[in-house]
Amino acid sequence: MPIKDISIAVLPGDGIGPEVMGSALQVLERVGQRIQRRFVHQVHPAGAQHYVDTGDSLPKSTLAACRAADAILFGAMGLPHVRGKDGTEIIPQLDIRFALDLYAGVRPVRTWPGLPVPLSDPRATKIDLVLIRENTEGLFYARGRGVVEADAVYDTQKISRAGTNRIVDFALNLARERVQKGKPGKVTNVDKANVFASMAFWRQIFEERARRFPDIKTENAYVDAMALNLVLKPWQYDVLVTENMFGDILSDLIASLVGGMGMAPSGDIGDEHGLFQPAHGTAPDIAGQGIANPTAMILSVAMMLDWLSVRQDDAALAIGARLIEDAVQSAFAVHIVRPREFGGKSGTADITRAVLEQL
Repeated sequence: MPIKDISIAVLPGDGIGPEVMGSALQVLERVGQRIQRRFVHQVHPAGAQHYVDTGDSLPKSTLAACRAADAILFGAMGLPHVRGKDGTEIIPQLDIRFALDLYAGVRPVRTWPGLPVPLSDPRATKIDLVLIRENTEGLFYARGRGVVEADAVYDTQKISRAGTNRIVDFALNLARERVQKGKPGKVTNVDKANVFASMAFWRQIFEERARRFPDIKTENAYVDAMALNLVLKPWQYDVLVTENMFGDILSDLIASLVGGMGMAPSGDIGDEHGLFQPAHGTAPDIAGQGIANPTAMILSVAMMLDWLSVRQDDAALAIGARLIEDAVQSAFAVHIVRPREFGGKSGTADITRAVLEQL
């Protein structure tokens, strides 16, 4: 039986993006050998440095390749000193989200045996939750649409029924899947419905959609209270769903609960396309030093395989995802490696080598 080919568009990006992408591609190749699948990847240019070099942060050919591929692997893009005329950073990942309608930002975090956590409560060692961020509306809808006056700038938030319906349903369906895996299956809606009419509308839609999932526990929370409770008792939460800007902020907070952004994978998912990337930025201050933690990028590969397994009805890909997760866990649990943000001395190559050995 011939080995199945799966096409992956690879966008390494800026800063540490190419370094962690190199780790991910090694792991992807190794796991492909294990499950008898061939991942055919092609690297495409995009990012802030590409903008400096060419004046184009996202070439049309790159976007076309993303549309054509089975999935997209994305490193990190953006450099603090590279900005457009309006003063904002060059961040083509947002252009890709809107162009491909990647409306669901999926940000899972969990603790890993063998690695310390910042919270002293022993229950913090059992954190396992997913934040679902609406990716195409909210305050980010104002990007490029702001009204600029002499003494004020107005950025308008958008909350639509269609956009909120689909992100809430995504979260509720994910909770249902998590129940089958032994997770609590509870969805917490995070908003600011006590202040903004747009957020009151969001909550109304959440409650309407939740009634269609009577088997799933649901609750509401204000974003400020959620920020507090995620520090005090994060183990109480399973699936969070929220607006774009709130999700952007809270996803960094939950990453800190399990050791930092180097442990936080993510996926930007739509009905037709999926992009997978570490939740961290480009970290230009450590780029080129070989010390970046590639774990988030490697775990993003596992997320990609899970997504592909459903789209292509291929159980072998889900097996590949579990192999990667198990290899990461084994590498940390037996103290083969420890990333620098956890007080260790393991660099990018050390962590990659340990995961490959466990595979």
